[in-house]
Amino acid sequence: MKPVFIMAAMSPDLLPAIAAFARVAHHASFTRAAQELGLSPSALSQTVRTLEQKLGVRLLDRTTRRVGVTELGQQFLAGAQKGLAALAQAVEGIDEARDKPAGLLRLNVSRVAAELLFFPHFGAFANAYPDITLEFVCDNRMVDLVEGGFDAGIRLGESLAQDVVAVPVGGPLRMVTYAAPSYLKGRKPPRTPEDLREHRCLNYRLTTGGLYRWEYAQDGRVLDVELSGPLVSNDADLLLAAARSGAGIATSFEGAVREDFASGRLVPLLEPWWPTFPGFYLYYPSRAQMPRKLRVFIDFLQARHAPPPVSQRAVRPASAPRSRPPSPARRAK
Repeated sequence: MKPVFIMAAMSPDLLPAIAAFARVAHHASFTRAAQELGLSPSALSQTVRTLEQKLGVRLLDRTTRRVGVTELGQQFLAGAQKGLAALAQAVEGIDEARDKPAGLLRLNVSRVAAELLFFPHFGAFANAYPDITLEFVCDNRMVDLVEGGFDAGIRLGESLAQDVVAVPVGGPLRMVTYAAPSYLKGRKPPRTPEDLREHRCLNYRLTTGGLYRWEYAQDGRVLDVELSGPLVSNDADLLLAAARSGAGIATSFEGAVREDFASGRLVPLLEPWWPTFPGFYLYYPSRAQMPRKLRVFIDFLQARHAPPPVSQRAVRPASAPRSRPPSPARRAK
């Protein structure tokens, strides 16, 4: 028999408490939820305790190390989330009716997508749309947008599921190979991808746990090269810093090192072998009406990003990587 929450009347002051409980449950932490809500952890804890007292049930299990949701709390949360979502949609409807984009826009993006697509443009977006609050959650893992409470995500197109709406942003990308002049001094630069085995290579650890296999393509020939070297990391910025310091040869998206190439701080290697492939897509759950805040965000990104320059030499092999299954390395970026 399912438990029933009996209340004489729904007091308006319960709504903030229910919303607060939902955020604590989402984060499994009073501290993180309090930071999000702009409250102190003690005040938030008291709000949830008051809600529990009024409902007559315990919603959360609290220990010194973790916060968990009780069985009754899970049942209550499932119903409360539907109501909170309906209220959020009603508020969005008012904003839409005013033709004024506003509210919280939650985005789940890979770290490199945030850097290449949006780092230079936060100020311009804030000035253009002061009533929109952007929340970027940078996570290289693929997540369920609906389950995570996200409005949209940004990933490489080949990693997306079929049941989402996807919009291209930023144009095609290249994976490039490079090293610092200090590393190349006294060494013979690689002429083919196989030559990399004679060099110190800096490797990227994928979210799947394996190492990225360096990808190359030329005149229909496609290579995935497994390499070793003195450094492994799941942080692309760390590997780039190591390459700049002369630790070895590295690979990354061209946009991350374009200024290094122009200044001579890094030297491009194996350029005829750099593969070109479709770039980032903004994607969102399929639904009838797109919130205006998301629409203006998409328009802003597309206006800011003309396709990056790609040489004709690099374009020729572009179709070759697409004739095989998508690379797990690029799926994880």
